[in-house]
Amino acid sequence: MAFMTDITRFESGFAQRFQSIAEALRTQRARRSIYRRTFDELSMLNDRELNDLNISRADIATIARQAADQA
Repeated sequence: MAFMTDITRFESGFAQRFQSIAEALRTQRARRSIYRRTFDELSMLNDRELNDLNISRADIATIARQAADQA
């Protein structure tokens, strides 16, 4: 009986680890999507539009990273 309990405990632990890894991958994929979308949209703006938003072209990657981190 103790052997079966060990197997069940192992399988349960494995399933939890797998779910945790899968959730981390989903979160990372969602954040990457937000980063790309933000980066692409800001990159499409011309310098005047960026200036109106008080954003320099050099800040785009940082802003996109912050948007992804806050999601």
